[in-house]
Amino acid sequence: MFSYLYLEENKLNKNNIVIRHEEKKNYREVESLVRDSFWNVYRPGCLEHYVLHVMRESSGFIPSLDYIMYYNDVLIGQIVYYKAKLDLFDGSSLDILTMGPIAIKNEYKRQGFGKYLLDYTLDKATSLGWGGICFEGNFKFYSTCGFTYARDYGIKYHGLKEGDDDSFFLAKELKKDYFKAINGVYSTPEVYFVSEADAESFDKTFPFKVKEKLPSQIF
Repeated sequence: MFSYLYLEENKLNKNNIVIRHEEKKNYREVESLVRDSFWNVYRPGCLEHYVLHVMRESSGFIPSLDYIMYYNDVLIGQIVYYKAKLDLFDGSSLDILTMGPIAIKNEYKRQGFGKYLLDYTLDKATSLGWGGICFEGNFKFYSTCGFTYARDYGIKYHGLKEGDDDSFFLAKELKKDYFKAINGVYSTPEVYFVSEADAESFDKTFPFKVKEKLPSQIF
């Protein structure tokens, strides 16, 4: 969830990019970046910076896959991954990753930084032994990083009825055939469903920003 991001290909000066693990001293600056990146995009204001704040203290959070990106010594991006699972129809479960928030500083969007950060961290996830990932996102954008519709692997999204639009639900194998011959259901981890009242209180600790209702918003 909270993983929609424009991932346009572009030529980057990779020598000026530094990607490293987030540290506690970075938390506030990173939350501010996420807040600015998502503000008024999908709803008036946003929740993603609070989701990240809560997520770091949750048991499913993966510190080894918590990354921030600098360009010319400026913090411009972040990404986190979270433990999830598929409930298979045979009664067993399969450990997977989900992803997000992922954010790029507004003035650096649509320049390829998001794709670069995602590709880099997916390689890291693979090297750590993770087999696959599911999340909600825009197929047009994330297909450039190897994602496809989760339905192609026999994976359903919890709560959707037959015939409902599931084009937002994406998946990628990190290990060959990790999703082969499975049938199961994915449920977004509870950590992503934060209290809007708590998020509002948290947001008041940041500088004031105007909330706007826009036609493009989905919430």
